Amino acid sequence: MYNKLVRDLIPEIIEKDGKTCETATLDADAYETKLLEKLREEALELEHAEAQQDKLEEIADAMEVLHALAEYYGSTADEVEQIRLKKRAERGGFSRRTLLKQVDET
Repeated sequence: MYNKLVRDLIPEIIEKDGKTCETATLDADAYETKLLEKLREEALELEHAEAQQDKLEEIADAMEVLHALAEYYGSTADEVEQIRLKKRAERGGFSRRTLLKQVDET
């Protein structure tokens, strides 16, 4: 599976393995697109992971992509974490496993 965004050291790892690879540096718009694709890829991999360690690895991969997105949007992981904590204080987290089934608008 090629033409996808990879971690910075992957080309060097491939070359150390005795292989060659072709890479390109993405412009800003393409980088954003590929980061969002990568986030979807990591979410799917998490969904299909079976072993606990594999699930944690996929969460870590998704977090790395989210950190890159925060940086792309001119922020930091720390700033995003502060926003997350504020939203959690105001609206809660997901620990109660609440499924909203319906709201009566009348």
